[in-house]
Amino acid sequence: MSCPFQRCGGFARLRTVVAAFYDHVLDSDIAGPYFGDADMTALMHHQTRFIAEVMGGPAETGNQRLRAAHARLRIDRSAFDEVVGLLQQTLIDHELPAEDIDIILANIEARAPYIVSA
Repeated sequence: MSCPFQRCGGFARLRTVVAAFYDHVLDSDIAGPYFGDADMTALMHHQTRFIAEVMGGPAETGNQRLRAAHARLRIDRSAFDEVVGLLQQTLIDHELPAEDIDIILANIEARAPYIVSA
C-alpha cells in the first residue's frame, strides 16, 4: 500500500504545493511576519522535506532539529494554527484526498511541541 507522499506524486508535486502554501503564508497577517527575513528558497526546500516526512516520504527532519530551527522565532499557538490551516486549505486546493490531508495534519499536530514555544 502506498503512503500519502507516493499518492500525491512525490517531491515534484510537493514542491508545487509548498510554493502555493507559502504564497498564502506570506499574505497572512498572523503568520507572515514570522517570515520577513527568511531565505525563502532554503525555507521552501526544508518545508518540502518536512511535509514529505509527515506524508510518509523519505525525508527526516527530526524533532530536535525542529525545536532548534523554531526556538528563536517564539512561535505562538495562534500562528501555528494559522499556518496549519493555510496548509490544509492548500492541500484541499491541490486536491489531495481528505484521508491523506488528515494524516498530514495529525502528524504536524504531533510535532507542535517542537515548533510552538511562546
